[in-house]
Amino acid sequence: MTTLQSVPALGTHPASGSLPSRAETREQLSKATYDLLVIGGGILGISTAWHAAQSGLRVALVDAGDFAGATSSASSKLLHGGLRYLQTGAVKLVAENHFERRAVSREVAPHLANPLTFYLPVYKGGPHGAAKLGAGVFAYSALSAFGDGVGHVISPARAQRDVPELRTDNLKAVAVYGDDQMNDARMALMTVRAAVDAGAVVLNHAAVTGLRFTRGRVTGAELEDRQDGTEFGVNARLVLNATGPWVDHLRKMENPDAAPSIRLSKGAHLVLKRTRPWKAALATPIDKYRITFALPWEDMLLLGTTDEEYEGDPADVSVTEKDTAQILDEAAFSVRDQQLSRDLITYSFAGLRVLPGGPGGTAKAKRETVVSEGRGGMLSVAGGKWTTFRHIGRTVMNKLAALPGHPLAEDMEPMARLPRKLPLPGIANPNAVAHRLMVDGGTPGPRMAADTARHLATHYGSLSFDIARLANENPALADRIHPDAPEIWAQVAYARDREWAETADDVLRRRTTLTIRGLATDEIRARVEDVLADRH
Repeated sequence: MTTLQSVPALGTHPASGSLPSRAETREQLSKATYDLLVIGGGILGISTAWHAAQSGLRVALVDAGDFAGATSSASSKLLHGGLRYLQTGAVKLVAENHFERRAVSREVAPHLANPLTFYLPVYKGGPHGAAKLGAGVFAYSALSAFGDGVGHVISPARAQRDVPELRTDNLKAVAVYGDDQMNDARMALMTVRAAVDAGAVVLNHAAVTGLRFTRGRVTGAELEDRQDGTEFGVNARLVLNATGPWVDHLRKMENPDAAPSIRLSKGAHLVLKRTRPWKAALATPIDKYRITFALPWEDMLLLGTTDEEYEGDPADVSVTEKDTAQILDEAAFSVRDQQLSRDLITYSFAGLRVLPGGPGGTAKAKRETVVSEGRGGMLSVAGGKWTTFRHIGRTVMNKLAALPGHPLAEDMEPMARLPRKLPLPGIANPNAVAHRLMVDGGTPGPRMAADTARHLATHYGSLSFDIARLANENPALADRIHPDAPEIWAQVAYARDREWAETADDVLRRRTTLTIRGLATDEIRARVEDVLADRH
């Protein structure tokens, strides 16, 4: 590995333009009165900020941690219609999910979404029969207008050719359907970038310490910059609480007597090294309502997920030994033992689903978005699912337009007049981008390794060429961060100067895949911190 000396800031390249400093952003936030202050930088808050900025509102977005730093980067990495929702009769929901999935994967972010074939194994004595699942995947594909082919049933032998670790004992048949997958953290970051391109002002690692009130109305927030302790405030005509699992915590800042509005469900996942290539994912029914996934993701295997009520501090959510044992036990229904060795586990993570308050088990609870208005006029929004993030943003904006007195309506363009499928930054054919990177590195210079080119193309789209230029200008930046991962040091400099990365975790867990691969060594963390400290 080449010794990495001082990493030049991207601002030295006139075409790139580094982001404003934190101090400059704080000053900008402090001096203006915003139409909308969004508190919470998960995908729900990010999508709302993007749509609000598109509609012409002056928008600010803050988060106590990193963008997508909690549940939004701890999902199953799927854009999907929700096959299991058919079991509960939610046909309209599945059709809506499919519409959003197709829009994101084909028109909004084809550079960040990948089609994925799913095999649903039918075992003797399982909760569903082959005929029922065959009809189910046919109906599922019909609700997607057969855009991913016709759901059908294949033989165990055919399925095992694509998934060599498929358990075939007592396997009667395999149902087939299509969905999409993504890197959730990268999708969220690109949406932040889209919001900023539309005019939003954003700051991560900025914690709300209190709300501002004017004659009993919430009109802003007091904040602390967690990077240096600076205190500042933001004024806004309307404040949106999009803090996910912390939504009730912020509601109590507005009204100490506010009753709980949500409940939380923990979803844990394991990441393992793959013993052999997988050409399809497994979705295995555990019972009448639950499915366990074994997903080829990047070049690893993602297993999960759990679904159980969580009542602790959201900041403390983690994967327990009980979670690990459950995930491995459930995966063993359809995955052979050699692929489930604990020695293959590189990482584990858990997120919290925000569900409407109410009785009943979390597995059957609706994944719906809840919007409520508090005593001080603060709007709180929670729930929903990743696949419908654009729809949720539009839903919140329609709610803002319809508020009593219409405080923002005259300043915002109606959602119906805005482009329905505005693409995210970097939109491009990832195969074409990868080809160009391999042929000439995007610019004159050394050829790029195939795995690195593919990784950049499917995580940055056409913005990959900015990273390639950095690597060509400084050969040290063309080096891999770790020999066993496709990422290069130019991505760290890019994350620092163009993607709001402030900490080693921001870079290694969310802007790259080093942590998830189990490769974020102490040495690499220290070098990343050196790069982050070398801001110009």
